[in-house]
Amino acid sequence: MKFEELNLNKSILRALEDLELENPTPIQEQVFSVAMSGRDICGIAQTGTGKTLAYLLPLLRMWTFSKEKLPQILILVPTRELVAQVVEVAQSLTTYMSFDTVGVYGGVNMKTHVAELLNGCDLLVATPGRFTDLAAAGAIKVKNIKKLVIDEFDMMLDLGFRPQLELIFDKIPEKRQNLLFSATMTKDAEEILDVFFKSPVQIETPTAGSPLDSINQKAYLVPNFQTKINFIEVLLANDKEMTKNLIFVTNKAQADILLNELTERGIEDVDVIHSNKSQNFRFNAIKRFESGEIKTLICTDIVSRGLDLTEVSHVVNFELPEDPEIYIHRIGRTGRAQQNGTSISMISPREVDLRVAVEELMGEKLTISETPSFIEVSDRLMIFEIDEPVMKVLIPKKKVDIGPAFHEKKEKNKKVNVRRNIEAEKKRKYGKSYKKEIPK
Repeated sequence: MKFEELNLNKSILRALEDLELENPTPIQEQVFSVAMSGRDICGIAQTGTGKTLAYLLPLLRMWTFSKEKLPQILILVPTRELVAQVVEVAQSLTTYMSFDTVGVYGGVNMKTHVAELLNGCDLLVATPGRFTDLAAAGAIKVKNIKKLVIDEFDMMLDLGFRPQLELIFDKIPEKRQNLLFSATMTKDAEEILDVFFKSPVQIETPTAGSPLDSINQKAYLVPNFQTKINFIEVLLANDKEMTKNLIFVTNKAQADILLNELTERGIEDVDVIHSNKSQNFRFNAIKRFESGEIKTLICTDIVSRGLDLTEVSHVVNFELPEDPEIYIHRIGRTGRAQQNGTSISMISPREVDLRVAVEELMGEKLTISETPSFIEVSDRLMIFEIDEPVMKVLIPKKKVDIGPAFHEKKEKNKKVNVRRNIEAEKKRKYGKSYKKEIPK
């Protein structure tokens, strides 16, 4: 099928032509007709299947011009990078339309976003936290919202956005169409669907856990973190096919360690992206990676999830993720848009159980290749690779002689309960009794 066969208007088709897009992906094709019918949708699709266009195309087709310039479409995403990405795609699709898109997210002075919203918009892309902040301040008018999209829903719940989402559900008009997209469906997600959605149509493609056919998966047994650094150094320096690479690590500290090591060893064109980096740093790193200024980006899952990074040649699992489904998200960054890609997994002995979990999810074994003999094997272990628990050493405090636990009270502090004769005391003092007589 071609986009011309869908019920799209000329302005959108012209924009798609400018983007050199001709054929919809399976999820784009399936979502379009259901969305146009007005039904709620729950789309389950892996990374790289074209979810952003899947919901933007029908929503833009159904949009009607309004002089009020109040948002009719609200798209919620978990990170500022995803806000910027969706805004960019929406603007490219509406080049030939009188249509305004605004993106809002945390980490920016709210006054900047308030000023943008005062000018009006047709589509609002937001992170849940910033939307609730702006709505509480009265900067967002929600009465015209007719379409709600929640993208990367499972990631939102992982990040703890459920309270904000429920608040938004209650705040925006109840009469609306809901479109939810997620890579996985959890129990929490199903609960929210049951409460806030109206008999959503579930669209799933491809089956969760199945690796994409266009990805060549390689795996190597590597003893430890330092040896992995030696291995990736050799690959980046010598493998000419590694033209645009994503290296996934477990956390921010490991990302910084890997970047510093590679930089000191003379590996150029490499940068890092994680949540400790500033907004501008992260945007610039992605921009430089997309433009080809740098060819390797070291990242953590929490930041890189959902980003539409094009023409990635290699994905490196420097360490396997604890959640096997994240492995599918990672390798799905390559082998996109009818292109082939390669994933490389470096598996240490402490990651054997994680490897088994990935294989069980995929329903197939990872093919283990022989690690090149010229890779220098290191015996040095990082602190996080040592399984022995770190025992706290308790240093006893200096003893102070404070005497026995019981000691006699001082004389002035001794108290004895004695029954007093107040009348006798007054008679001695004043010479007569001050006892009041009861009148007859």
